[in-house]
Amino acid sequence: MFFQRVLGLALLCASPALMAEDCEYSEWGRDDQIGAANRITPERTIAAASLVKTGASHPLGIVITPGMPAYPPRYTQLQVVQPEHQYRTDASHKLGWKISANDDLVQMWLGTGPQIDGLGHLGEDGEFYNCHQGKDFAAITGLTKLDISQIPPMVARGVLIDVAKHLGVSHLSAAQPISTKVLQSAMTEQNITVGEGDVILLHTGYTDAFLEADPQLWGSTIPGITNDAARFLASLKPLAVGADTWGLGAVPPAPGDKVFYDHAILLKQNGIYILETMNTGRLAAEAVKEFMFVLGQARLKGAVQMVINPVAMW
Repeated sequence: MFFQRVLGLALLCASPALMAEDCEYSEWGRDDQIGAANRITPERTIAAASLVKTGASHPLGIVITPGMPAYPPRYTQLQVVQPEHQYRTDASHKLGWKISANDDLVQMWLGTGPQIDGLGHLGEDGEFYNCHQGKDFAAITGLTKLDISQIPPMVARGVLIDVAKHLGVSHLSAAQPISTKVLQSAMTEQNITVGEGDVILLHTGYTDAFLEADPQLWGSTIPGITNDAARFLASLKPLAVGADTWGLGAVPPAPGDKVFYDHAILLKQNGIYILETMNTGRLAAEAVKEFMFVLGQARLKGAVQMVINPVAMW
């Protein structure tokens, strides 16, 4: 009995270690918190800069409109105020001259509109990227690990896979799945290669077609990649994967798929960032297949996601 108790106690004490061994640490080591951002190198930055031939540039973030649809319960509200002066014409204020100025207050979820999903955004069964346990780093005052402020400037080669053009449509339909086969065929047809550390953007035409014309439809269902297609994209070792939809995977998902599991595959399993609601229409219209991608997101300590406006240059 004594030995049974000792054995039981030993197993109990060892169980956390055994559980930890079930999780595979990232290729950048068990202390890593930036994942695929490790793929940003001086050599790749120089190569990306060489893609700027005409001097053209394009904002990849769509315009954020207060009240625009978003994944519930997310929202955006804006107030413009004139603290302490309200366009007064008298000279009694402290500055000694007739100042006129506006300030603004914003209330919003940072996962609204064009955004980057950080590695602390989505995990599985309480576990996030690189074996980090959510209970250990997700505080109400902000993430203590995997937060958005740690991501270095993203300067990379960007590629656009025009899925809509490949399928011969102006836009994909609601919930239309994008399979690995479709992606591979589109890449072959459009002569697109993906290198390690690239940013991959998918054009579906869905936001251009429906955000203004049918916001209820736009906010409730989207075309997107299948779970298997997420694995295929991850195998290419990109820095980030994005699309012109508010989520990357199809909603509702293809039969047999798990909804939003593309996020788990990319963020949790591979440390690859996700870019949502990207403004890809001009790139598709002008057949821009590769470009220099530049993003320096707001470095809000502890934030999970961030509203962004990356720039494409070619």
